[in-house]
Amino acid sequence: MAEEFRFSGIDDVRTRLESVGYLADSSIATVVHLADRLGKPLLVEGPAGVGKTELAKAVAASSKLPLVRLQCYEGVDETKALYEWNYRKQLLRIQAGQGTSWDELSDDIFDEEFLLERPVLKALRSDDPVVLLIDEIDKLDFEAEALLLEVLSDWQITIPEMGTVEARVRPYVVLTSNNERELSEALKRRCLYLYLDYPDVEREKAIVLARVPELSETLAEQIVRLVRSIRELELKKAPSIAETLDWARTLLHLSITTIDPETLRQTMPVLLKYQTDITKATDHLDA
Repeated sequence: MAEEFRFSGIDDVRTRLESVGYLADSSIATVVHLADRLGKPLLVEGPAGVGKTELAKAVAASSKLPLVRLQCYEGVDETKALYEWNYRKQLLRIQAGQGTSWDELSDDIFDEEFLLERPVLKALRSDDPVVLLIDEIDKLDFEAEALLLEVLSDWQITIPEMGTVEARVRPYVVLTSNNERELSEALKRRCLYLYLDYPDVEREKAIVLARVPELSETLAEQIVRLVRSIRELELKKAPSIAETLDWARTLLHLSITTIDPETLRQTMPVLLKYQTDITKATDHLDA
């Protein structure tokens, strides 16, 4: 298995991620660099909307590598994550081979021609480096999670009918989790760990100005401070960084230069997605 390093150091991580619009602090840059150098998957946990998936995309974009994504959800199994056999094509081959011995036929139908790659196998068999994103792994059940352990520890997949498929080039693997359930110790042991929380005011302001450069610094400051105060409330869904950016673009589109109570009431649905949250936030900010 070939190994290729994507980053020359921590400063290189920060510079290159920033070049594709992802502002990484020193802790993020350090773990991203170590995952590269140590050849270990990177497990990124934290609330929804803090930039976990965007980090994987930024690593891929900054390294000019393809992104291979496995979107996890309840019901994902090896046929959706690893590989599957093309059963219809196999059946046609069996029908065409009537009279052929089963030993000969089974060798024929369980070969490359009938194998369907799913994201994880595709990443391992790529001739060139890729970033493999296993997104929202906490939505998998324990059995599906266990399927990935061989990949994450040995960079290989065992296909009973064909043998072991080893990675041609080690992929850069990012797993994300919203903490909907506790992940197994076996999985965590194989990964480097990074927890992403909502950024502080200055970093979120920098993100807003980087993504919405037409915005004034004064309005950006007002936006992030209001969002921060709203996040401190007990809400069904706190506003994510993405929703902060949507709100900033909304205010820019409406030619708003300062946020007054009426603007707040009119545009709050861009920031919050539940009426109870909107009511609670509006009442809090009016108080």
